[in-house]
Amino acid sequence: MNTTVSTIVIAGALLLMLASLIVAIRNRPMGMVLLVGFALLEVAVLVQAGFVIAAVAGGAGPDDKATLFGYVGGQVLIPPAGVFLALAERSRWGPAILTVAGFAIAVMTARLLQIWQGTG
Repeated sequence: MNTTVSTIVIAGALLLMLASLIVAIRNRPMGMVLLVGFALLEVAVLVQAGFVIAAVAGGAGPDDKATLFGYVGGQVLIPPAGVFLALAERSRWGPAILTVAGFAIAVMTARLLQIWQGTG
């Protein structure tokens, strides 16, 4: 698993979480900046998933592959689901949904690193 990509995913997710929280606190609807940010986050998550799949195919990785792929699959689904729900809710709760999605991606990536390193 590539720790550089994981660091980028965690930093990007936390930055988007903070931006979404600010938009929600200001009682504004979600804008194009958040949409583009979450699209870029999804690309980073897909790149990370590609690295994980390639490493596992090469024989690396933890013994518990089911948990590993559960986290990878969940990560891939969270940004599009969060954006879909945020688009459906055009009040302050749309950006609040994205705040939770950004936090979830950051935590799941950190947990994925623990699983990969065998410390979790």
